[in-house]
Amino acid sequence: MSKDGGGMSKDVDEDRMAKLFQEIDRNKDGTIDIDDLVARLKEKNVPDADKHAKKLMKHDSNHDGKITMEEWRRYTEEHGKKLKGFFTQIDRNEDGVIDTAEIRQTFKEAGINISEQEAENLLRSMDKDGTRQIDIREWQEYHMMRPSENFDEILHNWRHSTIIDIGDNTIVPDDFTEKEMQTGMWWRHLVAGGTAGAVSRTCTAPLDRLKILFQVHGGKIEKKDKLTIRDGFNHMLKEGGVRSLWRGNGVNVIKIAPESALKFMAYEQIKRIFKGDKKEITALERFAAGSSAGAISQSIIYPMEVLKTRLALRKTGQYKGMLDCAMKLYKGEGLKVFYRGFWPNIVGIIPYAGADLCIYETLKNFYLSVNKDKDPGVMVLVMCGATSSTCGQLLSYPLALVRTKLQAEGGGSTTTMGMFNKILKEEGPKGFYRGLGPNFLKVAPAVSISYVAYESMTPIDFQVTRSKVKVTVT
Repeated sequence: MSKDGGGMSKDVDEDRMAKLFQEIDRNKDGTIDIDDLVARLKEKNVPDADKHAKKLMKHDSNHDGKITMEEWRRYTEEHGKKLKGFFTQIDRNEDGVIDTAEIRQTFKEAGINISEQEAENLLRSMDKDGTRQIDIREWQEYHMMRPSENFDEILHNWRHSTIIDIGDNTIVPDDFTEKEMQTGMWWRHLVAGGTAGAVSRTCTAPLDRLKILFQVHGGKIEKKDKLTIRDGFNHMLKEGGVRSLWRGNGVNVIKIAPESALKFMAYEQIKRIFKGDKKEITALERFAAGSSAGAISQSIIYPMEVLKTRLALRKTGQYKGMLDCAMKLYKGEGLKVFYRGFWPNIVGIIPYAGADLCIYETLKNFYLSVNKDKDPGVMVLVMCGATSSTCGQLLSYPLALVRTKLQAEGGGSTTTMGMFNKILKEEGPKGFYRGLGPNFLKVAPAVSISYVAYESMTPIDFQVTRSKVKVTVT
């Protein structure tokens, strides 16, 4: 049974569009300016509010910085006609409404395979009356504030996704269509996420270095039974001054690009193997492909992880830089030093990724079920990602700590199991969570900084699809 498609006889419901204009016009002066548009878009949790507002202001025909009712009417008529055509493309059985099966089929033909759950989420983002269908009015009202030039852009705006990195990149990369691959969207995606990650890592580097000191030395730094975060900062400042707070950050930033690119390319190749003659891969196969890609990229860039740890732990004057550190490690401990702690690092991918992805989807779906008429803004999804990543880390943190202690150990005589037993014997179970405090302290600032850095990329028009925001925490 279809909804009443009232308004289908016209390209746009003029009365509804006039009412929308009046709602956007905050000071009721009969015009809309860019501040009105941004406020409305943010109120509705629309990602890239500033970008959409600027596009809408292009319909200010006399360029006086204000859109009149007449200018708005012309825009809604023109865009409404275009939106009606897009609606018809999705409404395959021509019953005047769009359902989840039609949504999945549309995205599949665009080269994007989405699950039944994601299709349901997309439908709920527009379905205001709870009938589990989208009519033309709901479709036009949703997209009218998100001006799009073509059908592909409509789908991109609807399925909004990005990766915001505040530590290591997400385990499972985003999927891209063939067209997105050909137009270079994949590398713009990596550049945007990488830039945000570099800014975030640099700003939170002191906390990251403090975490490494706690993991490796515990309370032995200042010869105290219990080392506080304040003691740790005082130690770093006393030993090397303010600049010492950023030791190891150079490698941490430099490794973003090769790790992201390697992971993305490996993921695409492994996904093709799983896909074979099938039209889409299952969620489990996608998880396996992402985990395998993460393991491959980590295997290749792992020496940089060792360098990061050694540089973060170095004393003033010990190394002149990254190259000097690498040469001295090679001469003193051989090639194998660059893969100290490799196995606990690889094994840790599984519990981390499993908990991360599962909890993320649970939190996102809970938000959508409670806020049926709201599009979850980027910040909501970022917080879901931060929470899920933190939970994933709680499961994998003991392995991460063992990895760091093995990376830091000179001589390389201790095995992974030997290190586990050593920590358990000397410090007990709590020893596996050394450094967790400063690591959790960096989550909130890292999320905020990454978000601001990523949003600042939008003027450069990084056209990244937005189905999922992933935030990871090292």
